[in-house]
Amino acid sequence: MTQPDVTVIIGAYEAMPYLLECLASVEAQTIDPGRLEVIAVDDGSTDGTGRCLEEFAARAPMAVTVVRQDNSGGPSGPRNVGLGKAAGRYVFFLDADDRLGPEALERMVAMADRNGTDVVLGRVEGINRTPPKSMWGRTLDRTDVFSSNIKFTLSAQKLFRRELLERHGMRFDESLWTGEDALFTMEAYLRADGVSVLADHTCYYLVGREDGKHVTKSGGYALRFDSARALMNLIAEMVPAGPARDALMVRPFLITLLPQFGPKYLKDGEEVRRHKFELAKPLMDAYWTAEVARRLRVHERLRLHLVAAGRPELLADVVQFVKEKKQAAPVLEKRGTRLYLAYPHFRSREAGLPDSLFLAEPREARAFEGYREAAANSLPRRALRKIRRMLPSGGFGTAAA
Repeated sequence: MTQPDVTVIIGAYEAMPYLLECLASVEAQTIDPGRLEVIAVDDGSTDGTGRCLEEFAARAPMAVTVVRQDNSGGPSGPRNVGLGKAAGRYVFFLDADDRLGPEALERMVAMADRNGTDVVLGRVEGINRTPPKSMWGRTLDRTDVFSSNIKFTLSAQKLFRRELLERHGMRFDESLWTGEDALFTMEAYLRADGVSVLADHTCYYLVGREDGKHVTKSGGYALRFDSARALMNLIAEMVPAGPARDALMVRPFLITLLPQFGPKYLKDGEEVRRHKFELAKPLMDAYWTAEVARRLRVHERLRLHLVAAGRPELLADVVQFVKEKKQAAPVLEKRGTRLYLAYPHFRSREAGLPDSLFLAEPREARAFEGYREAAANSLPRRALRKIRRMLPSGGFGTAAA
């Protein structure tokens, strides 16, 4: 039997009726059915999902294997079962309530073959959901996680070269209840011999279920810290300390950790707030650096600094200010080449926060009238770089700058 080009792995739990359109999108693919196999794992459904998969297997023109098992509690188990049975040169993980775009598999396989890349990202659009957008600016035949915005899409719905996964024994972490796909995908990015981005054709539709079951199951905020810790530890294990590591650390700080200190923080009781600070402390101590902070917008940097510094008495004011979508007053100095944003506690003697926390980097400052970007080697920029080099690696100090 000829090896299939691609194995589509579908993990399904209580997926009806969304599964019908998902399977229809597989059946409609333009890739030759002989080049495709499907491995579908019913994870203990009670709504007819398993029967629907078996009916699909009986009629589909491509090879389909259906596995029915007791519920594993999350998406990692079914995906790992599928990976263990896959024979394709590539694998693609398709969620049972989502769907493939027309020609998706044919285009992604061709992209990987043409460029010799190990991972292909196909453009994602949302149906009642908002997908990440920053990585779809243009098609990239070959890139990597450091040279593009792909670190902001770590879901599993991508084409992976199976030989890469098998060579490194890569599987989804079944101990994680959220963020397991981020861990898997980041590792693949870091190990890959090139990543392709197919931005000019929609390959995947991310579907928002009306019953909300696509959202990660409840289990509390602590799961988010588990996810952040796992991803940060992986990045630290695979990338030496320095600017490259810091560039990747932006993702877990911004996407996983910071929301725990967003509007929902204002509704938390004192015990939960204290626990969040406790959970964040080892992560901030280990991975929060001046370079990570520099890459964030002022209000993001300010909130995370207050977490790192253990200043909950100041954090709530900043969170409230951000929640109300207020615009911090710009403070222009040095003939307009230096712009501070006066969020709460700016130049408060009592708070004692350094000015550097409130200093807008050029990409944020350009939006303000009167700002003039200093030349790269101007005295203010050289002085700022000198200050940053003097900062401890653990982050911004708490003494006033």
